Amino acid sequence: MELILVRHGLPVRSDGHADPELSEEGHDQARRVALWLADDGVDAAWSSPMRRAVQTAEPFVARGGHALQLHEGVAEFDRESGAYVPMEVLKREDYAAWKALAEGGHGVDVPAFQDQVVGALEEVIAAHPGGRVAVFCHGGVINVWTAHVLKMEPRLFFEPGYTSVHRFMCARGGQRNVVSLNERAHLREAPAAI
Repeated sequence: MELILVRHGLPVRSDGHADPELSEEGHDQARRVALWLADDGVDAAWSSPMRRAVQTAEPFVARGGHALQLHEGVAEFDRESGAYVPMEVLKREDYAAWKALAEGGHGVDVPAFQDQVVGALEEVIAAHPGGRVAVFCHGGVINVWTAHVLKMEPRLFFEPGYTSVHRFMCARGGQRNVVSLNERAHLREAPAAI
């Protein structure tokens, strides 16, 4: 089966909670990725229950007529924090804090987070043998799943772009392979209308 992970669109910065809505740009990105994936023959759509992931999935499921299924196991590691600062903003404004976070600091148990994500995505894979499934999720989720597939230590090692697409082939025998990472061509095209 093909597992397609889609990072959420650009959210607004939030100092009150870690579950912000998409920004205007993020909604545009969500429309663009919906069009990008429209002809991929996706059989099912899943999402993190966090607002930014669900809002990113909405144009895709509306266009494809899919029922959106939520899975707590693909929520981001920061879901319990008191604020949300986009990673590129954190990197620009407080490089030391960004570096500590990327290396598993700030109370993030990256191996435990990876176990949660891998368990959740394996459940999604098992539920759709031979299918093609889109999962709308987060940068941390994509990082630890990719590290798992590549048999690397659990870590946050690359920056998935907003609404970037990441494809994996997942065989019934347990083999997991990377097909592509960080597809973003849909963001270079003219704005789309849905």
